[in-house]
Amino acid sequence: MTDPTISSPPASPSSPPRPPSAPPSLRFYALIPCAGSGTRAGSAGPKQYQTIAGQPMVRHTLAAFAAVSRLSACLVVVAPGDDFLPRADADARTVVAACGGPTRAESVRNGLHALQAQGAAADDWVLVHDAARCLITPQQIDALIDACQFDAVGGLLALPLPDTLKSEVAGRVAATVDRADKWLAQTPQMFRLGALAAALLHAAADRFAGITDESSAMEAQGLRPLLVRGSAQNFKVTYPEDFALAEAILRSRK
Repeated sequence: MTDPTISSPPASPSSPPRPPSAPPSLRFYALIPCAGSGTRAGSAGPKQYQTIAGQPMVRHTLAAFAAVSRLSACLVVVAPGDDFLPRADADARTVVAACGGPTRAESVRNGLHALQAQGAAADDWVLVHDAARCLITPQQIDALIDACQFDAVGGLLALPLPDTLKSEVAGRVAATVDRADKWLAQTPQMFRLGALAAALLHAAADRFAGITDESSAMEAQGLRPLLVRGSAQNFKVTYPEDFALAEAILRSRK
């Protein structure tokens, strides 16, 4: 089965203008860390391979990226010894590299090195996305590219915090925290390959302390990534109850 290419509808007179197209020399890569054990999911094996809506979770993720025509390649980083392979009918741009590390940051760092070995340049953009965010859509990926491709830093999908936020001490509420400027970070997170590799190399000297995503590595370098509004459906399947919700959403889309 060939994955469809997503195209934008014709702009109406009231539609906002789209950002200018990227120069032909500008390339975009996707990097999917897929080496985690998924301990919080309570599953027998890695959660990214658990079946949701008829197929392993990661395949839903890969299908969304396969539908984005601007990507030069999609690198899936798995753990050494993992025998995961794309399906025979998968997008030809999907490549698997068994270079995953014990942490997400190490898997991403190793994946960046693998992309460079395959010809990616320091100025190329890389979109890092959680394998367990299987509800991402091609439209959301395209929106992030449109917003960040001419930005000096890059950015990430995120969502303004919708709920009241509490701080805690010993299991009790210590304070209500102002949520006005708080956002929930999502993925993809899009940065120049060379800049992200340098940020992770710097963080490695401190064993990636405080680095929970790619944006935090860039922030540690004094940079301020762009926040691009995402979707509440682009959540990370983490806990057992998340599987049923993801299943319902995926089946409703079909």
